[in-house]
Amino acid sequence: MTTTTYRYVFLGLSITSSWGNGHATTYRALLRALASRGHRVLFLERNLPIYDQHRDLPNPPYGTTEQYSSITELRDRFSRAVREADLVIVGSFVPEGATVGAWITEEARGKAAFYDLDTPVTLGRLAHGDHAYLTPALIPRYDLYLSATGGPTLERLERSHGAVRARALYCSADTDVYHPQPAPMRWDLGYLGTYSDDRQAAVERLLLEPARRMRRGRFGVAGAQYPTSLAWPENVSRTEHLPPDEHRIFYNSQRFTLNLTRRAMVESGWSPSARLFEAAACGTPVLSDTWPGIETFFQPGEEILLVRSPEDVLRKLREMKEDKRLTVGQRARQRVFAEHTAMHRAEAFERYTREVLEAASRTRARRERDGQLTAAQVDSQSG
Repeated sequence: MTTTTYRYVFLGLSITSSWGNGHATTYRALLRALASRGHRVLFLERNLPIYDQHRDLPNPPYGTTEQYSSITELRDRFSRAVREADLVIVGSFVPEGATVGAWITEEARGKAAFYDLDTPVTLGRLAHGDHAYLTPALIPRYDLYLSATGGPTLERLERSHGAVRARALYCSADTDVYHPQPAPMRWDLGYLGTYSDDRQAAVERLLLEPARRMRRGRFGVAGAQYPTSLAWPENVSRTEHLPPDEHRIFYNSQRFTLNLTRRAMVESGWSPSARLFEAAACGTPVLSDTWPGIETFFQPGEEILLVRSPEDVLRKLREMKEDKRLTVGQRARQRVFAEHTAMHRAEAFERYTREVLEAASRTRARRERDGQLTAAQVDSQSG
């Protein structure tokens, strides 16, 4: 537990359902770590039918989670909590997020932050005039812009979009949940990810084509929303949706796991997914596509294996010796424990909170001091 504790209110896409979105596991890991450090955490989630049918954690056992059905209900029920919070955080892809953000930045007596788990997508949408969950005018009204994408994007947010403070808050692994577990090796290569148009070409190139060429190999894909028209090779097993409590055994049942990144994240770089850290925490060797900044998180060739073609994948599957494979997985796991756990992210979150609140305190003190000096000058002149 930290010596200073804060009151946080989060408004996020979903924490109760991981169906079709990666936000839930990131929020769960972060909020669990914050709660364990003594902070008071309230998570507010819009009750959407798509998630109401697929709630794999309806009552998170850390902090408090509440649902609301409309902006009116949000204001009526939670205005006091928003006013009393030290920091209120609005996440990307929150329904009517721009309206929510405008209200939060007016209502909060503490400070307000935007947590962008999709920064390159957000910036692309802004460039095309899509302001559903964030507007250009709203960005400078947030006291803090937290981004799951780091690197040059942070400077771009401040320089080009007026963010007051852009700070990286990457995804992570909850190492209480993700760790090695004895399991039969069911797959030579597995992949966990929701279908995405801009990622499917990589799925085809780095998993399906190797599966066609390695007919005796075993491959697995878990994730929702894949079109029913897709043709899967016979040696690829499919799981429509894998709840988070089954992720660990899925990773531990693979000789290698595949990490793939959406096109916008590849172009921006410095966009590691939660799946990357979770698989590594299990000690499963990761084959990953390449993007700028990946070496910031894992050392290529030693902690992560970069692949660009079906031939790259097949060489790893067919030629890598077992001791080397296990060493790569173990080194990646050690790197996660050293730098990329949910507790590391909670500590960073606390630092950013202190930074914002201390800056506000200095500004308030300066204004008070300036006001006193002005009054003293007036009294002196009048005497």
